[in-house]
Amino acid sequence: MEISSIINSLNDAQRVAVSAPGQAMLVLAGAGSGKTRVLVHRIAWHIQVDGVSPHNILAVTFTNKAATEMRGRIEELLNISARSMWIGTFHGLAHRLLRRHAKQAGLTESFQVIDADDQLRLIKRLLKNLSLDEAKWPPKQAQWFINAQKDEGVRAKHMLDSGDFYQRQMIAIYRAYEEVCERSSLVDFAELLLRAHELLRDNEDVLAFYQQRFRFVHVDEFQDTNTIQYAWLRLLTEGRDNLFVVGDDDQSIYGWRGAKIENIYNFQSHYPNHKVVRLEQNYRSSGQILKAANSLIANNDGRMGKELWTDAGDGEPISLYTAFNEQDEAYFVVEKIRQWVNDGGRRSDVAILYRSNAQSRQFEEKLMSTGTPYRVYGGLRFFERMEIKNALAYLRLMSNRHDDASFERVVNTPARGLGAKTLDDIRALARGQGISLWQAAAESIAQGKLSARAANAMKGFMALIKQLADEVEDKELFEKVKAVVEHSGLIGLYKKEKGDKGEARVENLEELVNAARLFDYDDDNGENLGELDMFLAHAALEAGDMQGDDYEDCVQLMTLHSAKGLEFKQVFLVGLEDGLFPSLQSTEDPARLEEERRLCYVGITRAMEQLYLTHAESRRLYGKESYPRPSRFIREIPPEFIQEIRLRANVSRPVTATVQPRSSMLGGSYKLGQRVSHAKFGEGVVLQMEGEGAQERVQINFHEVGLKWLMVSYAKLEAL
Repeated sequence: MEISSIINSLNDAQRVAVSAPGQAMLVLAGAGSGKTRVLVHRIAWHIQVDGVSPHNILAVTFTNKAATEMRGRIEELLNISARSMWIGTFHGLAHRLLRRHAKQAGLTESFQVIDADDQLRLIKRLLKNLSLDEAKWPPKQAQWFINAQKDEGVRAKHMLDSGDFYQRQMIAIYRAYEEVCERSSLVDFAELLLRAHELLRDNEDVLAFYQQRFRFVHVDEFQDTNTIQYAWLRLLTEGRDNLFVVGDDDQSIYGWRGAKIENIYNFQSHYPNHKVVRLEQNYRSSGQILKAANSLIANNDGRMGKELWTDAGDGEPISLYTAFNEQDEAYFVVEKIRQWVNDGGRRSDVAILYRSNAQSRQFEEKLMSTGTPYRVYGGLRFFERMEIKNALAYLRLMSNRHDDASFERVVNTPARGLGAKTLDDIRALARGQGISLWQAAAESIAQGKLSARAANAMKGFMALIKQLADEVEDKELFEKVKAVVEHSGLIGLYKKEKGDKGEARVENLEELVNAARLFDYDDDNGENLGELDMFLAHAALEAGDMQGDDYEDCVQLMTLHSAKGLEFKQVFLVGLEDGLFPSLQSTEDPARLEEERRLCYVGITRAMEQLYLTHAESRRLYGKESYPRPSRFIREIPPEFIQEIRLRANVSRPVTATVQPRSSMLGGSYKLGQRVSHAKFGEGVVLQMEGEGAQERVQINFHEVGLKWLMVSYAKLEAL
């Protein structure tokens, strides 16, 4: 029997995993260790060596792209069709089960699957029918609650009244939602998994059929499974020890969306007759990068344990850059990318990884200013994000009441009780008389064309816009933006969103205040625009340019969560500061801190050749200025793997080293102790200087605003 094509390309550990006798198996696959290759070759081994029919194979992945890749590689390896295999995502395979057994699952044959947007719209209609105010019971919060219960296998009827008013109301919404879906024969994504589990659990004949059919069950990214996913895997493999899972407890980073790292730990007790194989040889990163990753993750307790290694050599040491502030950090990163490209490197081989979406703005601005194409992977650029557009719409309406697009965007955001009919009537009046929506709204109120409730809501909105405009008329730009962020109701709206998404929206709004504070107003172009209008024009231009297409050679920007599964020759892991990464919330929760450390481990192991770690001595983020400590994650990497660099030279020294003041006569533009004046920050005293020419920076203690690092070429300082 020909097996060389299956095992010849594998290393020793991979061969053990692929060729082991049929039994429950946990393959701990480290980053870059070839886990997909092992899954594909294990399935090929069953077919080619064990004589198993493709009809008897089940393989579960987390994305359709991964399923398609797996199917294609099996067909290429064995030169057969994989159509009879069940290879797909959890949701896709659950849907397939329910279509085949709709009646036994309690569904009509014509049931419809609704996506997250459709589900949200349904919940909004339901809240209206229940006479619940969306401001008090946000639809997204109800959606999160419903899906979280389903992911745990819990129906509304299973939930007990604990006496908590919020919980009681959410259970009532969940129950009403279930009734509507049942009546309309609708199935959401979470319901697919729950209903498939219930189908197998409650129908012995169906369960027996699929247990018999699927002689071998394979699962990719096992550490990312949630409660209900693992529950139906256990049903399918109950008493058969035919579950083959590939995962990595060190890369479990999705606890916030329901993934249970406990599943990978409990596997061994649930399947006593199991085998564990560790894939530790890495084919992606250099030795120095892997040693740093190993040292970092060793600080987590309760790991199953593995040590990544490579035979490709140590490569370059990890570079650590201590920036003066977030602007200097972005300047350094973009300058390094420019050097990389000038030396013949491709931009698409470079990634900037950050913990929070709000961090992207500084890098976007610096990349734009240098004409460097970039793409925000898996997300929107800063000024394209919904919450930012909403805040800018308030600002535009304050500047120009006749901006119909902005009026439409925020007249009912947050919800004010203005119904679709009210807005349709206002639009019709505006069209009929050729006036703006603002004018049409005022006229509708004056002529008594609106209901009392709608008139009061519209008056409140218009009064808010006028009040905001009047109160900030003579204030600085950042104060205008801050007033909108704080008083528009947007912060309250997004704080009610459960999970990381709502938190990220709030952080982005606070970062918008920082963008306004740092905005360099220059009307030398003769357009005679005020600072607010110039800022709004700047935002519009940034939202519409420089976003590279998929096929273009452009720098990749992304959150660390989005980076999982990807690899780049040059990686910048930025913002490594306590309170930012790890996040402030995680520092008091050991479990969350360990997940943050795993996230850092994932970021480090994305790098193939060059890895840069950066942190700032001072940072203004989310509208607040701080002087953070370097991240504990930096301190957990032994100093022998790190080369700390500065602007003018590469030097090896302890990570905790601080900037030493230069002497007062080093030939720079300024002297220590010199008094200077800045147009925005007022008078101050020069305390430190570093760099030369275009890279020269000065630290100034301003009388009004305190310490700031400024680039001399941009600051327009005046010596006193």
